[in-house]
Amino acid sequence: MPSTPSASGAAGAGPVPGAPRDSGDRPGPAAGPRPTTRPGDQIFSGLSRGSGIALLVIMAAIAVFLALRAAVALGQNEGNFLTTFAWDANADPPRFGIAVLLFGTVVSSVIAMTLAVPVAVGIALFISHYAPRRLATGIGYVVDLLAAVPSIVYGLWGALYLVPRMTGLYEWLDDCFGWTGVLAYDGTPARSLMTVGLLLAIMILPIITSVTREVFRQTPRTHQEAAMALGATRWEVIRTTVLPFGRSGVISASMLGLGRALGETMAVATVLSPSFLINASLLESGGGTFAQNIASQFKEAGTTGRDALIASGLVLFLLTLVVNGIARLIIARRSEYSGANA
Repeated sequence: MPSTPSASGAAGAGPVPGAPRDSGDRPGPAAGPRPTTRPGDQIFSGLSRGSGIALLVIMAAIAVFLALRAAVALGQNEGNFLTTFAWDANADPPRFGIAVLLFGTVVSSVIAMTLAVPVAVGIALFISHYAPRRLATGIGYVVDLLAAVPSIVYGLWGALYLVPRMTGLYEWLDDCFGWTGVLAYDGTPARSLMTVGLLLAIMILPIITSVTREVFRQTPRTHQEAAMALGATRWEVIRTTVLPFGRSGVISASMLGLGRALGETMAVATVLSPSFLINASLLESGGGTFAQNIASQFKEAGTTGRDALIASGLVLFLLTLVVNGIARLIIARRSEYSGANA
């Protein structure tokens, strides 16, 4: 009787016709044609890369120029550049410092951000989620128009209209909070850091509002509809979907506004009474900022005086870089946290 071939023999003899092939015998995917790079793509890629490199080179050149000129001035300075409460750069020997300028710049910018950011977020939410379409369009045009107003116009308005009308508010703050010393008022014209902070808040409000509004509009519609389907109110939808989605955008918009507040020149120079004394009260006249001091001192400054002003500009340059670097770190950490919880 003929014997039937065993399974091992059949396997050793080769694949049985019609039987499925083993995975090891399957041919790999056919190699398709390589994607061709068009000349336009190459040109655009080169231009983009070149633009980025050019930006870095320009920033490095600015930093080197400021550092070299600042080193010359600091080598001749008789005072401590960080703690001196005076600016006599044209004297012989020169003596100047940035203590008052750093204090005034930081304090006025903090006041401006404290007042502007909550109002800007509220306006952006009203335009994007509450107002009817026609009203939202009109308010959006007004916000964009305010962002385009020159700073000197804000400065003239602040000096001629805002300053005379701040006296009543300052007297009320003195009556209620004068015991703190920070909000004490001596009755002089309101050319103080508080007035400058309020004016800067009005100036940066349109910038923060415009960017924040566009970020809120990018919130995925499906997320909002899902929240409403679960019974969420309009505010709960905004709190759970819109605000978390636009958090990084709000931070970026705030940094744009802070950059303008730190470097604002003409409006501050028009409103603020320059003084190289740090007042305990924010309502009393006097103070100074980096940009305002450069604008007011540059015309009369000699060679050493201009180098000293450039040294103060270097500090403002570094301060801006530090602020933007911190903002980028905050945005990156929040993005990592959101990705981990996704």
